Amino acid sequence: MKVAIVCDWLTGIGGAERVVLELHKMHPEAPIYTSQYDPSAITWFEDADIRTTWLQKLPKSLKKFLPLLRAWAFSRLDLSEYDLVISSSGAEAKGVKTGPNTTHICYCHAPTHYYWIRHDEYLQNPGFARGLNWLARLGLKLMTNPLRRWDRRAAKQPDYIIANSTYTQAMIKRYYKRDSTVIHPPVETERFKLRSNATALRHGFVVAGRQTPYKRFDLAIEACKTIKQPLIVIGDGPDHKRLEKLAGRSTTFLSNVNDNDIVEHFQTALGFILPNMDDFGIVAVEAQAAGTPVIAYNKGGAQDYVTPGKTGLFFDRQTVKNLSSTLETAAAKNFDYEAISKHAELFSTAAFGKSMRSYIKQHLAERS
Repeated sequence: MKVAIVCDWLTGIGGAERVVLELHKMHPEAPIYTSQYDPSAITWFEDADIRTTWLQKLPKSLKKFLPLLRAWAFSRLDLSEYDLVISSSGAEAKGVKTGPNTTHICYCHAPTHYYWIRHDEYLQNPGFARGLNWLARLGLKLMTNPLRRWDRRAAKQPDYIIANSTYTQAMIKRYYKRDSTVIHPPVETERFKLRSNATALRHGFVVAGRQTPYKRFDLAIEACKTIKQPLIVIGDGPDHKRLEKLAGRSTTFLSNVNDNDIVEHFQTALGFILPNMDDFGIVAVEAQAAGTPVIAYNKGGAQDYVTPGKTGLFFDRQTVKNLSSTLETAAAKNFDYEAISKHAELFSTAAFGKSMRSYIKQHLAERS
């Protein structure tokens, strides 16, 4: 059987790239088609057959400027020679051409953010250099309607769609009018698994990820400052300097944290804060694998893995007061850290692989 994998881009490390990595492990012989590839930024695919579009000739830094060109490139990428095409897409890769004898399964991370769910956020803060934000806003306003039409057409290309969470499943139904099946993304739970000799003495909270305005790290910083709890902020990003100005003395910023240290930070925290709505939130489940309860905004993918009072707590409003109150509750509660770590195993890479193999086998049989 001839298999091809398609993804939007491979220019950094994130949840979408982890899905592609696991798909590559399942089908190591399958070429991976993508718009742009930066082997210096992601070293997971050194043994893979990576096939880029002509957009590879353009600077990777222009990725945010290229949705129209990516749509054009992927819609002209003909993969009809393959028996099975698996696209991992939260943008344009789902729009590739396939033939009548090809089964196209799309693992959808979200309906394209900049057209749908986060359209207003992108208009308000496109995330470019300050002098270019006005140009990005203008381009998005002018192109939104035609690109939304293209995106809807592209979403009709796959024969089957997988959603990474029940929230994403609902958004796929809302924007694309398509049914989907939920298979949660792969999480390296074994790497973060709670050690038997881990200390029971936990203190402070932790938040991690790319520091962009929509992640709402400012909310976590202000809330911890209000209740005088230590906070460790792991990561970097365009919002870093603003966040530093907001921080109190008990907030510690760590931009370069190695694999061992991040496990240690997760395993010694009272809780991991997820202050924004995320389509899934792999890093939050990594924290749960370390036995750490997740204090999450009650919307999005977190509803699939946070069980209030058992694996974490929800806060209902994105206000400092509401989050502060929930953090105080979390700090006073005796969570069963071992039970939280065991719960996270439901989202392991092994669980993902098993579910994907079963899904692919079932739907290939349906079309044979």
